[in-house]
Amino acid sequence: MKVDVIMPQMGESIAEGTITKWMKKVGDSVKRDEPLFEISTDKVDAEIPSPGSGTLAEIVVQEGNTVAINTVVARIESEAGAEGQPAAPAAPGAAAPEPKAAVTEQQEAAPPETPHREPQQAPRREPEPARAAGAPQAPAPGTNDGESRRGASREEMARTRSSPLVRRIAAEHGVEIQEIEGTGIAGRVTKDDVLSYVESRGAAPAAPAPGRAPSAPSAPQAPAALRPAGARERVEPMSVMRKKIAEHMVASRRTSAHVHSVFEVEMTKVVGLRDKYKNLWLERHDTKLTFMPFIAKAAAEALKRFPVVNSSIDGENIVYHEEVNIGVAVALDWGLIVPVIRNVEEKSLLGIARAINDLAERARTKKLFPDEVHGGTFTITNPGHYGGQFGLPIINQPQVAILGVGAIEKRPVVRDDAIAIRPMMFVSLGYDHRLVDGAIADQFLAHVKQLLEEGGFDGLE
Repeated sequence: MKVDVIMPQMGESIAEGTITKWMKKVGDSVKRDEPLFEISTDKVDAEIPSPGSGTLAEIVVQEGNTVAINTVVARIESEAGAEGQPAAPAAPGAAAPEPKAAVTEQQEAAPPETPHREPQQAPRREPEPARAAGAPQAPAPGTNDGESRRGASREEMARTRSSPLVRRIAAEHGVEIQEIEGTGIAGRVTKDDVLSYVESRGAAPAAPAPGRAPSAPSAPQAPAALRPAGARERVEPMSVMRKKIAEHMVASRRTSAHVHSVFEVEMTKVVGLRDKYKNLWLERHDTKLTFMPFIAKAAAEALKRFPVVNSSIDGENIVYHEEVNIGVAVALDWGLIVPVIRNVEEKSLLGIARAINDLAERARTKKLFPDEVHGGTFTITNPGHYGGQFGLPIINQPQVAILGVGAIEKRPVVRDDAIAIRPMMFVSLGYDHRLVDGAIADQFLAHVKQLLEEGGFDGLE
């Protein structure tokens, strides 16, 4: 018997995925839980295991195509003796899909809306006396019966070939979805199709419903790059991850009022602690001791003291997060991803170090679980890893702040009216001025600075 392989739901906020690579070709044998194909979503790139053993009989969705969750992407001819059809494949750690429409993270935080309903049918009219019962109705002036049927067919096709989420986005931007040419499977209109159409046409958003904040205006389309005749160049399409990064960064700039503050921190005591314990940790715990656990621990302590920096905005409400879930940006050869360390305020320095090392390694090998790349309440990014003195990072929505960490370098500083050489580091805080004022941001950074300079970290032995 044949087993359907479907596009898994990689987290509740994921509505679709793009197949980036098939690891098997038609006719190849596959084993249960063996990596079968790679997908890319706006949250994570992941390898999807085979739901059963047998032979890959058919590939329905080719590489580079984006389809909705639960779409059949391939079929496996199962081995003899297999009973029943196994459950849909899901990446390790993925939650079973719930019978409800997927929504974006911003929409999860928004107040509930009126459910989508099809337009009500107009009341029936009695036949006019001049028209015989059963006689065909005359078409409207300038149209014919065939055009009318085709128009209705297009409208029905647009509804059936788009998800509730896509129809909602189109309605918010005042766009008729049947005007958009779908690029998804079987002409399905995707979220990217709607957003591209809005940007290209400059469609204005519809008036917001009462009590809801208006949607951010769409960014003007960038002019095409001027290419001199005969120039030697290579043009290639953006990857799914790169497109999603671009969308999120532009959306964040439109959403938050970005302001940045920069502090300089002396790292003498932290450098001394790391030098003292890094070999011991490697031998005793098989864990590398880097500077990031110290910084994450200090940030978590400061977030508990200044909870507004660990909050988010929901319309006109402030959501204060009781847990400190810190995302740590990881640079990949093909993009950037931000896995999340949960409950950092409860972890020891060793626990934080293990979590950072584990998540970074699995991010680079595409082994992250879906739940490990969302739910962050604060983000740390480290441009200093490559020697940058500091960065002015963009906030990771729907958070309200992000910490940028610069390189640790020895610099001359004044101590006790004398010039001394000390290991110094710049830290920057990008914050949303809609909620976080400059005074709070500076107090937060001052507390981080104090904790790092005092070096009073437990759990190193």
